[in-house]
Amino acid sequence: MLSLHHFLTTPVAKAPRSQVIFWFVLSLTFAVLFGVLGLQQGFRADYVVQDDARQHVFWMQRFLDPTLFPNDSIADYFQSIAPPGYRFFYRIPAALGINPLLFNKFLPMGLGLITTVYAFGISLQLLPVPLMGFIGSLVLNQNLWVQDDLPSGTARSFLYPCFLAFIYYLLRGSLLPCLGAILLQGLFYPQFVLIMAGTLVMRLFNGRGRLKKERQLYLFCAAGLAVAFVVLLPYALENSAYGAVISAAEARTMPEFAMKARSAFFNDDFWMFWIFGKRSGIFFWMMPLSIVGIVLSPLVWVWRSRFPLAAQLRHLGIFAQVGLASFGIFFAAHLLLFRLYLPSRYTQYTVQIFSAFAGAIVVTLIIDAVLGWAEHQTVPLKKTLAIAFVLFLGAVVLFSPRLYLFPKTSYVKGTVPDIYEFLAQQPKDILVASLAKEIDNIPSFSQRSIWVGREYALPYQQGYYRPIRQRITDLIRAQYSLKTSEVRDFVRQHGIDFWMIDRRYLSTIEVDEYGQIPIGDWLKQFKPEITLATERMRLGKTFAIEKFIRKCTVVQEDDLVVLSGNCILDKPQ
Repeated sequence: MLSLHHFLTTPVAKAPRSQVIFWFVLSLTFAVLFGVLGLQQGFRADYVVQDDARQHVFWMQRFLDPTLFPNDSIADYFQSIAPPGYRFFYRIPAALGINPLLFNKFLPMGLGLITTVYAFGISLQLLPVPLMGFIGSLVLNQNLWVQDDLPSGTARSFLYPCFLAFIYYLLRGSLLPCLGAILLQGLFYPQFVLIMAGTLVMRLFNGRGRLKKERQLYLFCAAGLAVAFVVLLPYALENSAYGAVISAAEARTMPEFAMKARSAFFNDDFWMFWIFGKRSGIFFWMMPLSIVGIVLSPLVWVWRSRFPLAAQLRHLGIFAQVGLASFGIFFAAHLLLFRLYLPSRYTQYTVQIFSAFAGAIVVTLIIDAVLGWAEHQTVPLKKTLAIAFVLFLGAVVLFSPRLYLFPKTSYVKGTVPDIYEFLAQQPKDILVASLAKEIDNIPSFSQRSIWVGREYALPYQQGYYRPIRQRITDLIRAQYSLKTSEVRDFVRQHGIDFWMIDRRYLSTIEVDEYGQIPIGDWLKQFKPEITLATERMRLGKTFAIEKFIRKCTVVQEDDLVVLSGNCILDKPQ
């Protein structure tokens, strides 16, 4: 019992170096394991792409071939909103001939390993016990892989290593590395620089809300705020070609922001809006141990005299400092909607991170207290129960992911390879139109431009979205027109080279191959066009586009048919 107690909860200062190395290597091992599980999903078929990479990475194929996506407003927009550090980071492997979409699959493991290193270090700063380092980094990794932010390999994936590096160096009082972390955060995920700046300001106050008197704190804060100001200034002064961000008043009038819509934000349910809203709320899914940490941490602190290891706790003020900064920016983002983008981004990630550390503290203190109690027991059964309890906690820590779909990578599997291959063989300047869900995969799998797609219809900047919305309504009118002349006019006017039709959509818009969210939930945003189309379906009308399916189909797979634009216009192929 004594040996087990010493192995699990001996502080770093008294533990042999090999013990610290053991827990550190075990932490990295689990990080690699989660990364491998993610890679297995990423390579389970020939055509697989991460959901958000379809928006934020597809255009980077231009790094390999600058002639791709010519005059493509969708690719141009997503390229314009990519932070500079993020763009540059993907450009490096592309210079070596590595496809950005391939690099995207390996990137999460690398970022996860860096995150694990800093998580282990922060854990030891909070409670200098190697077991704490392991549990803290493990639970954090579980939190990261139960959501698709890290696995996405997009700009927000970088917030974890950058922010944890900032916290680690901040707790150690290392100024230059801390400033470097702020700079990197600004280059990769600038929104989180606001949290960093707020945390620096919060550190100037003591627990009673009064300013501290240490001169070094003010110098540290001033340097950090200066770097934050410099790195955020270009974003503040930037004049986007797509105009200002949409206002809250305008967003409230748009169906795109209503419940169940493409960019659902507003919700009349208080809890769903303020607490659990994906874009508007404070929390999202976490490991059960993180929730336990949030609930039990105050109780453990009140009864800390019963937990001998609690005397080793340090830097606990960082929880309040980051928390106050996060909630402050969260409410500011709601007041300035959508100028600071989505309010949830300012709390969900910090809660996700620090709840993992809170849970690790609680578990480590409990294990130490239970084993310390068992050492003084003379009844063998009590010692056995103590060991059983510790094993139970270990099982909870290790197997919590079994409660979820883990890891959640949100990889999308392409289902029509013949169509991808056909379009990829066409000239690089072609334009493909479709209302089918599969159109979202064409830029990634075929490297060809599309007229419009659900995944690319982001309504936050109206200079970009108004033309996109017009494209969608034009396409709906043409696909559900009863006149062949209107179909031909659409193809001729917009230069459509290929038109992909899901034949199921000609009889209903309530189709979803997974039996979950009807694609119609997106199309229903576009009224009155979709209302008229639905009424024509109900009446059993034959749409003009159906007359072209037999003679103009160039490739077909399952319910999808691809029509030639030239054939529709009666031009020679």
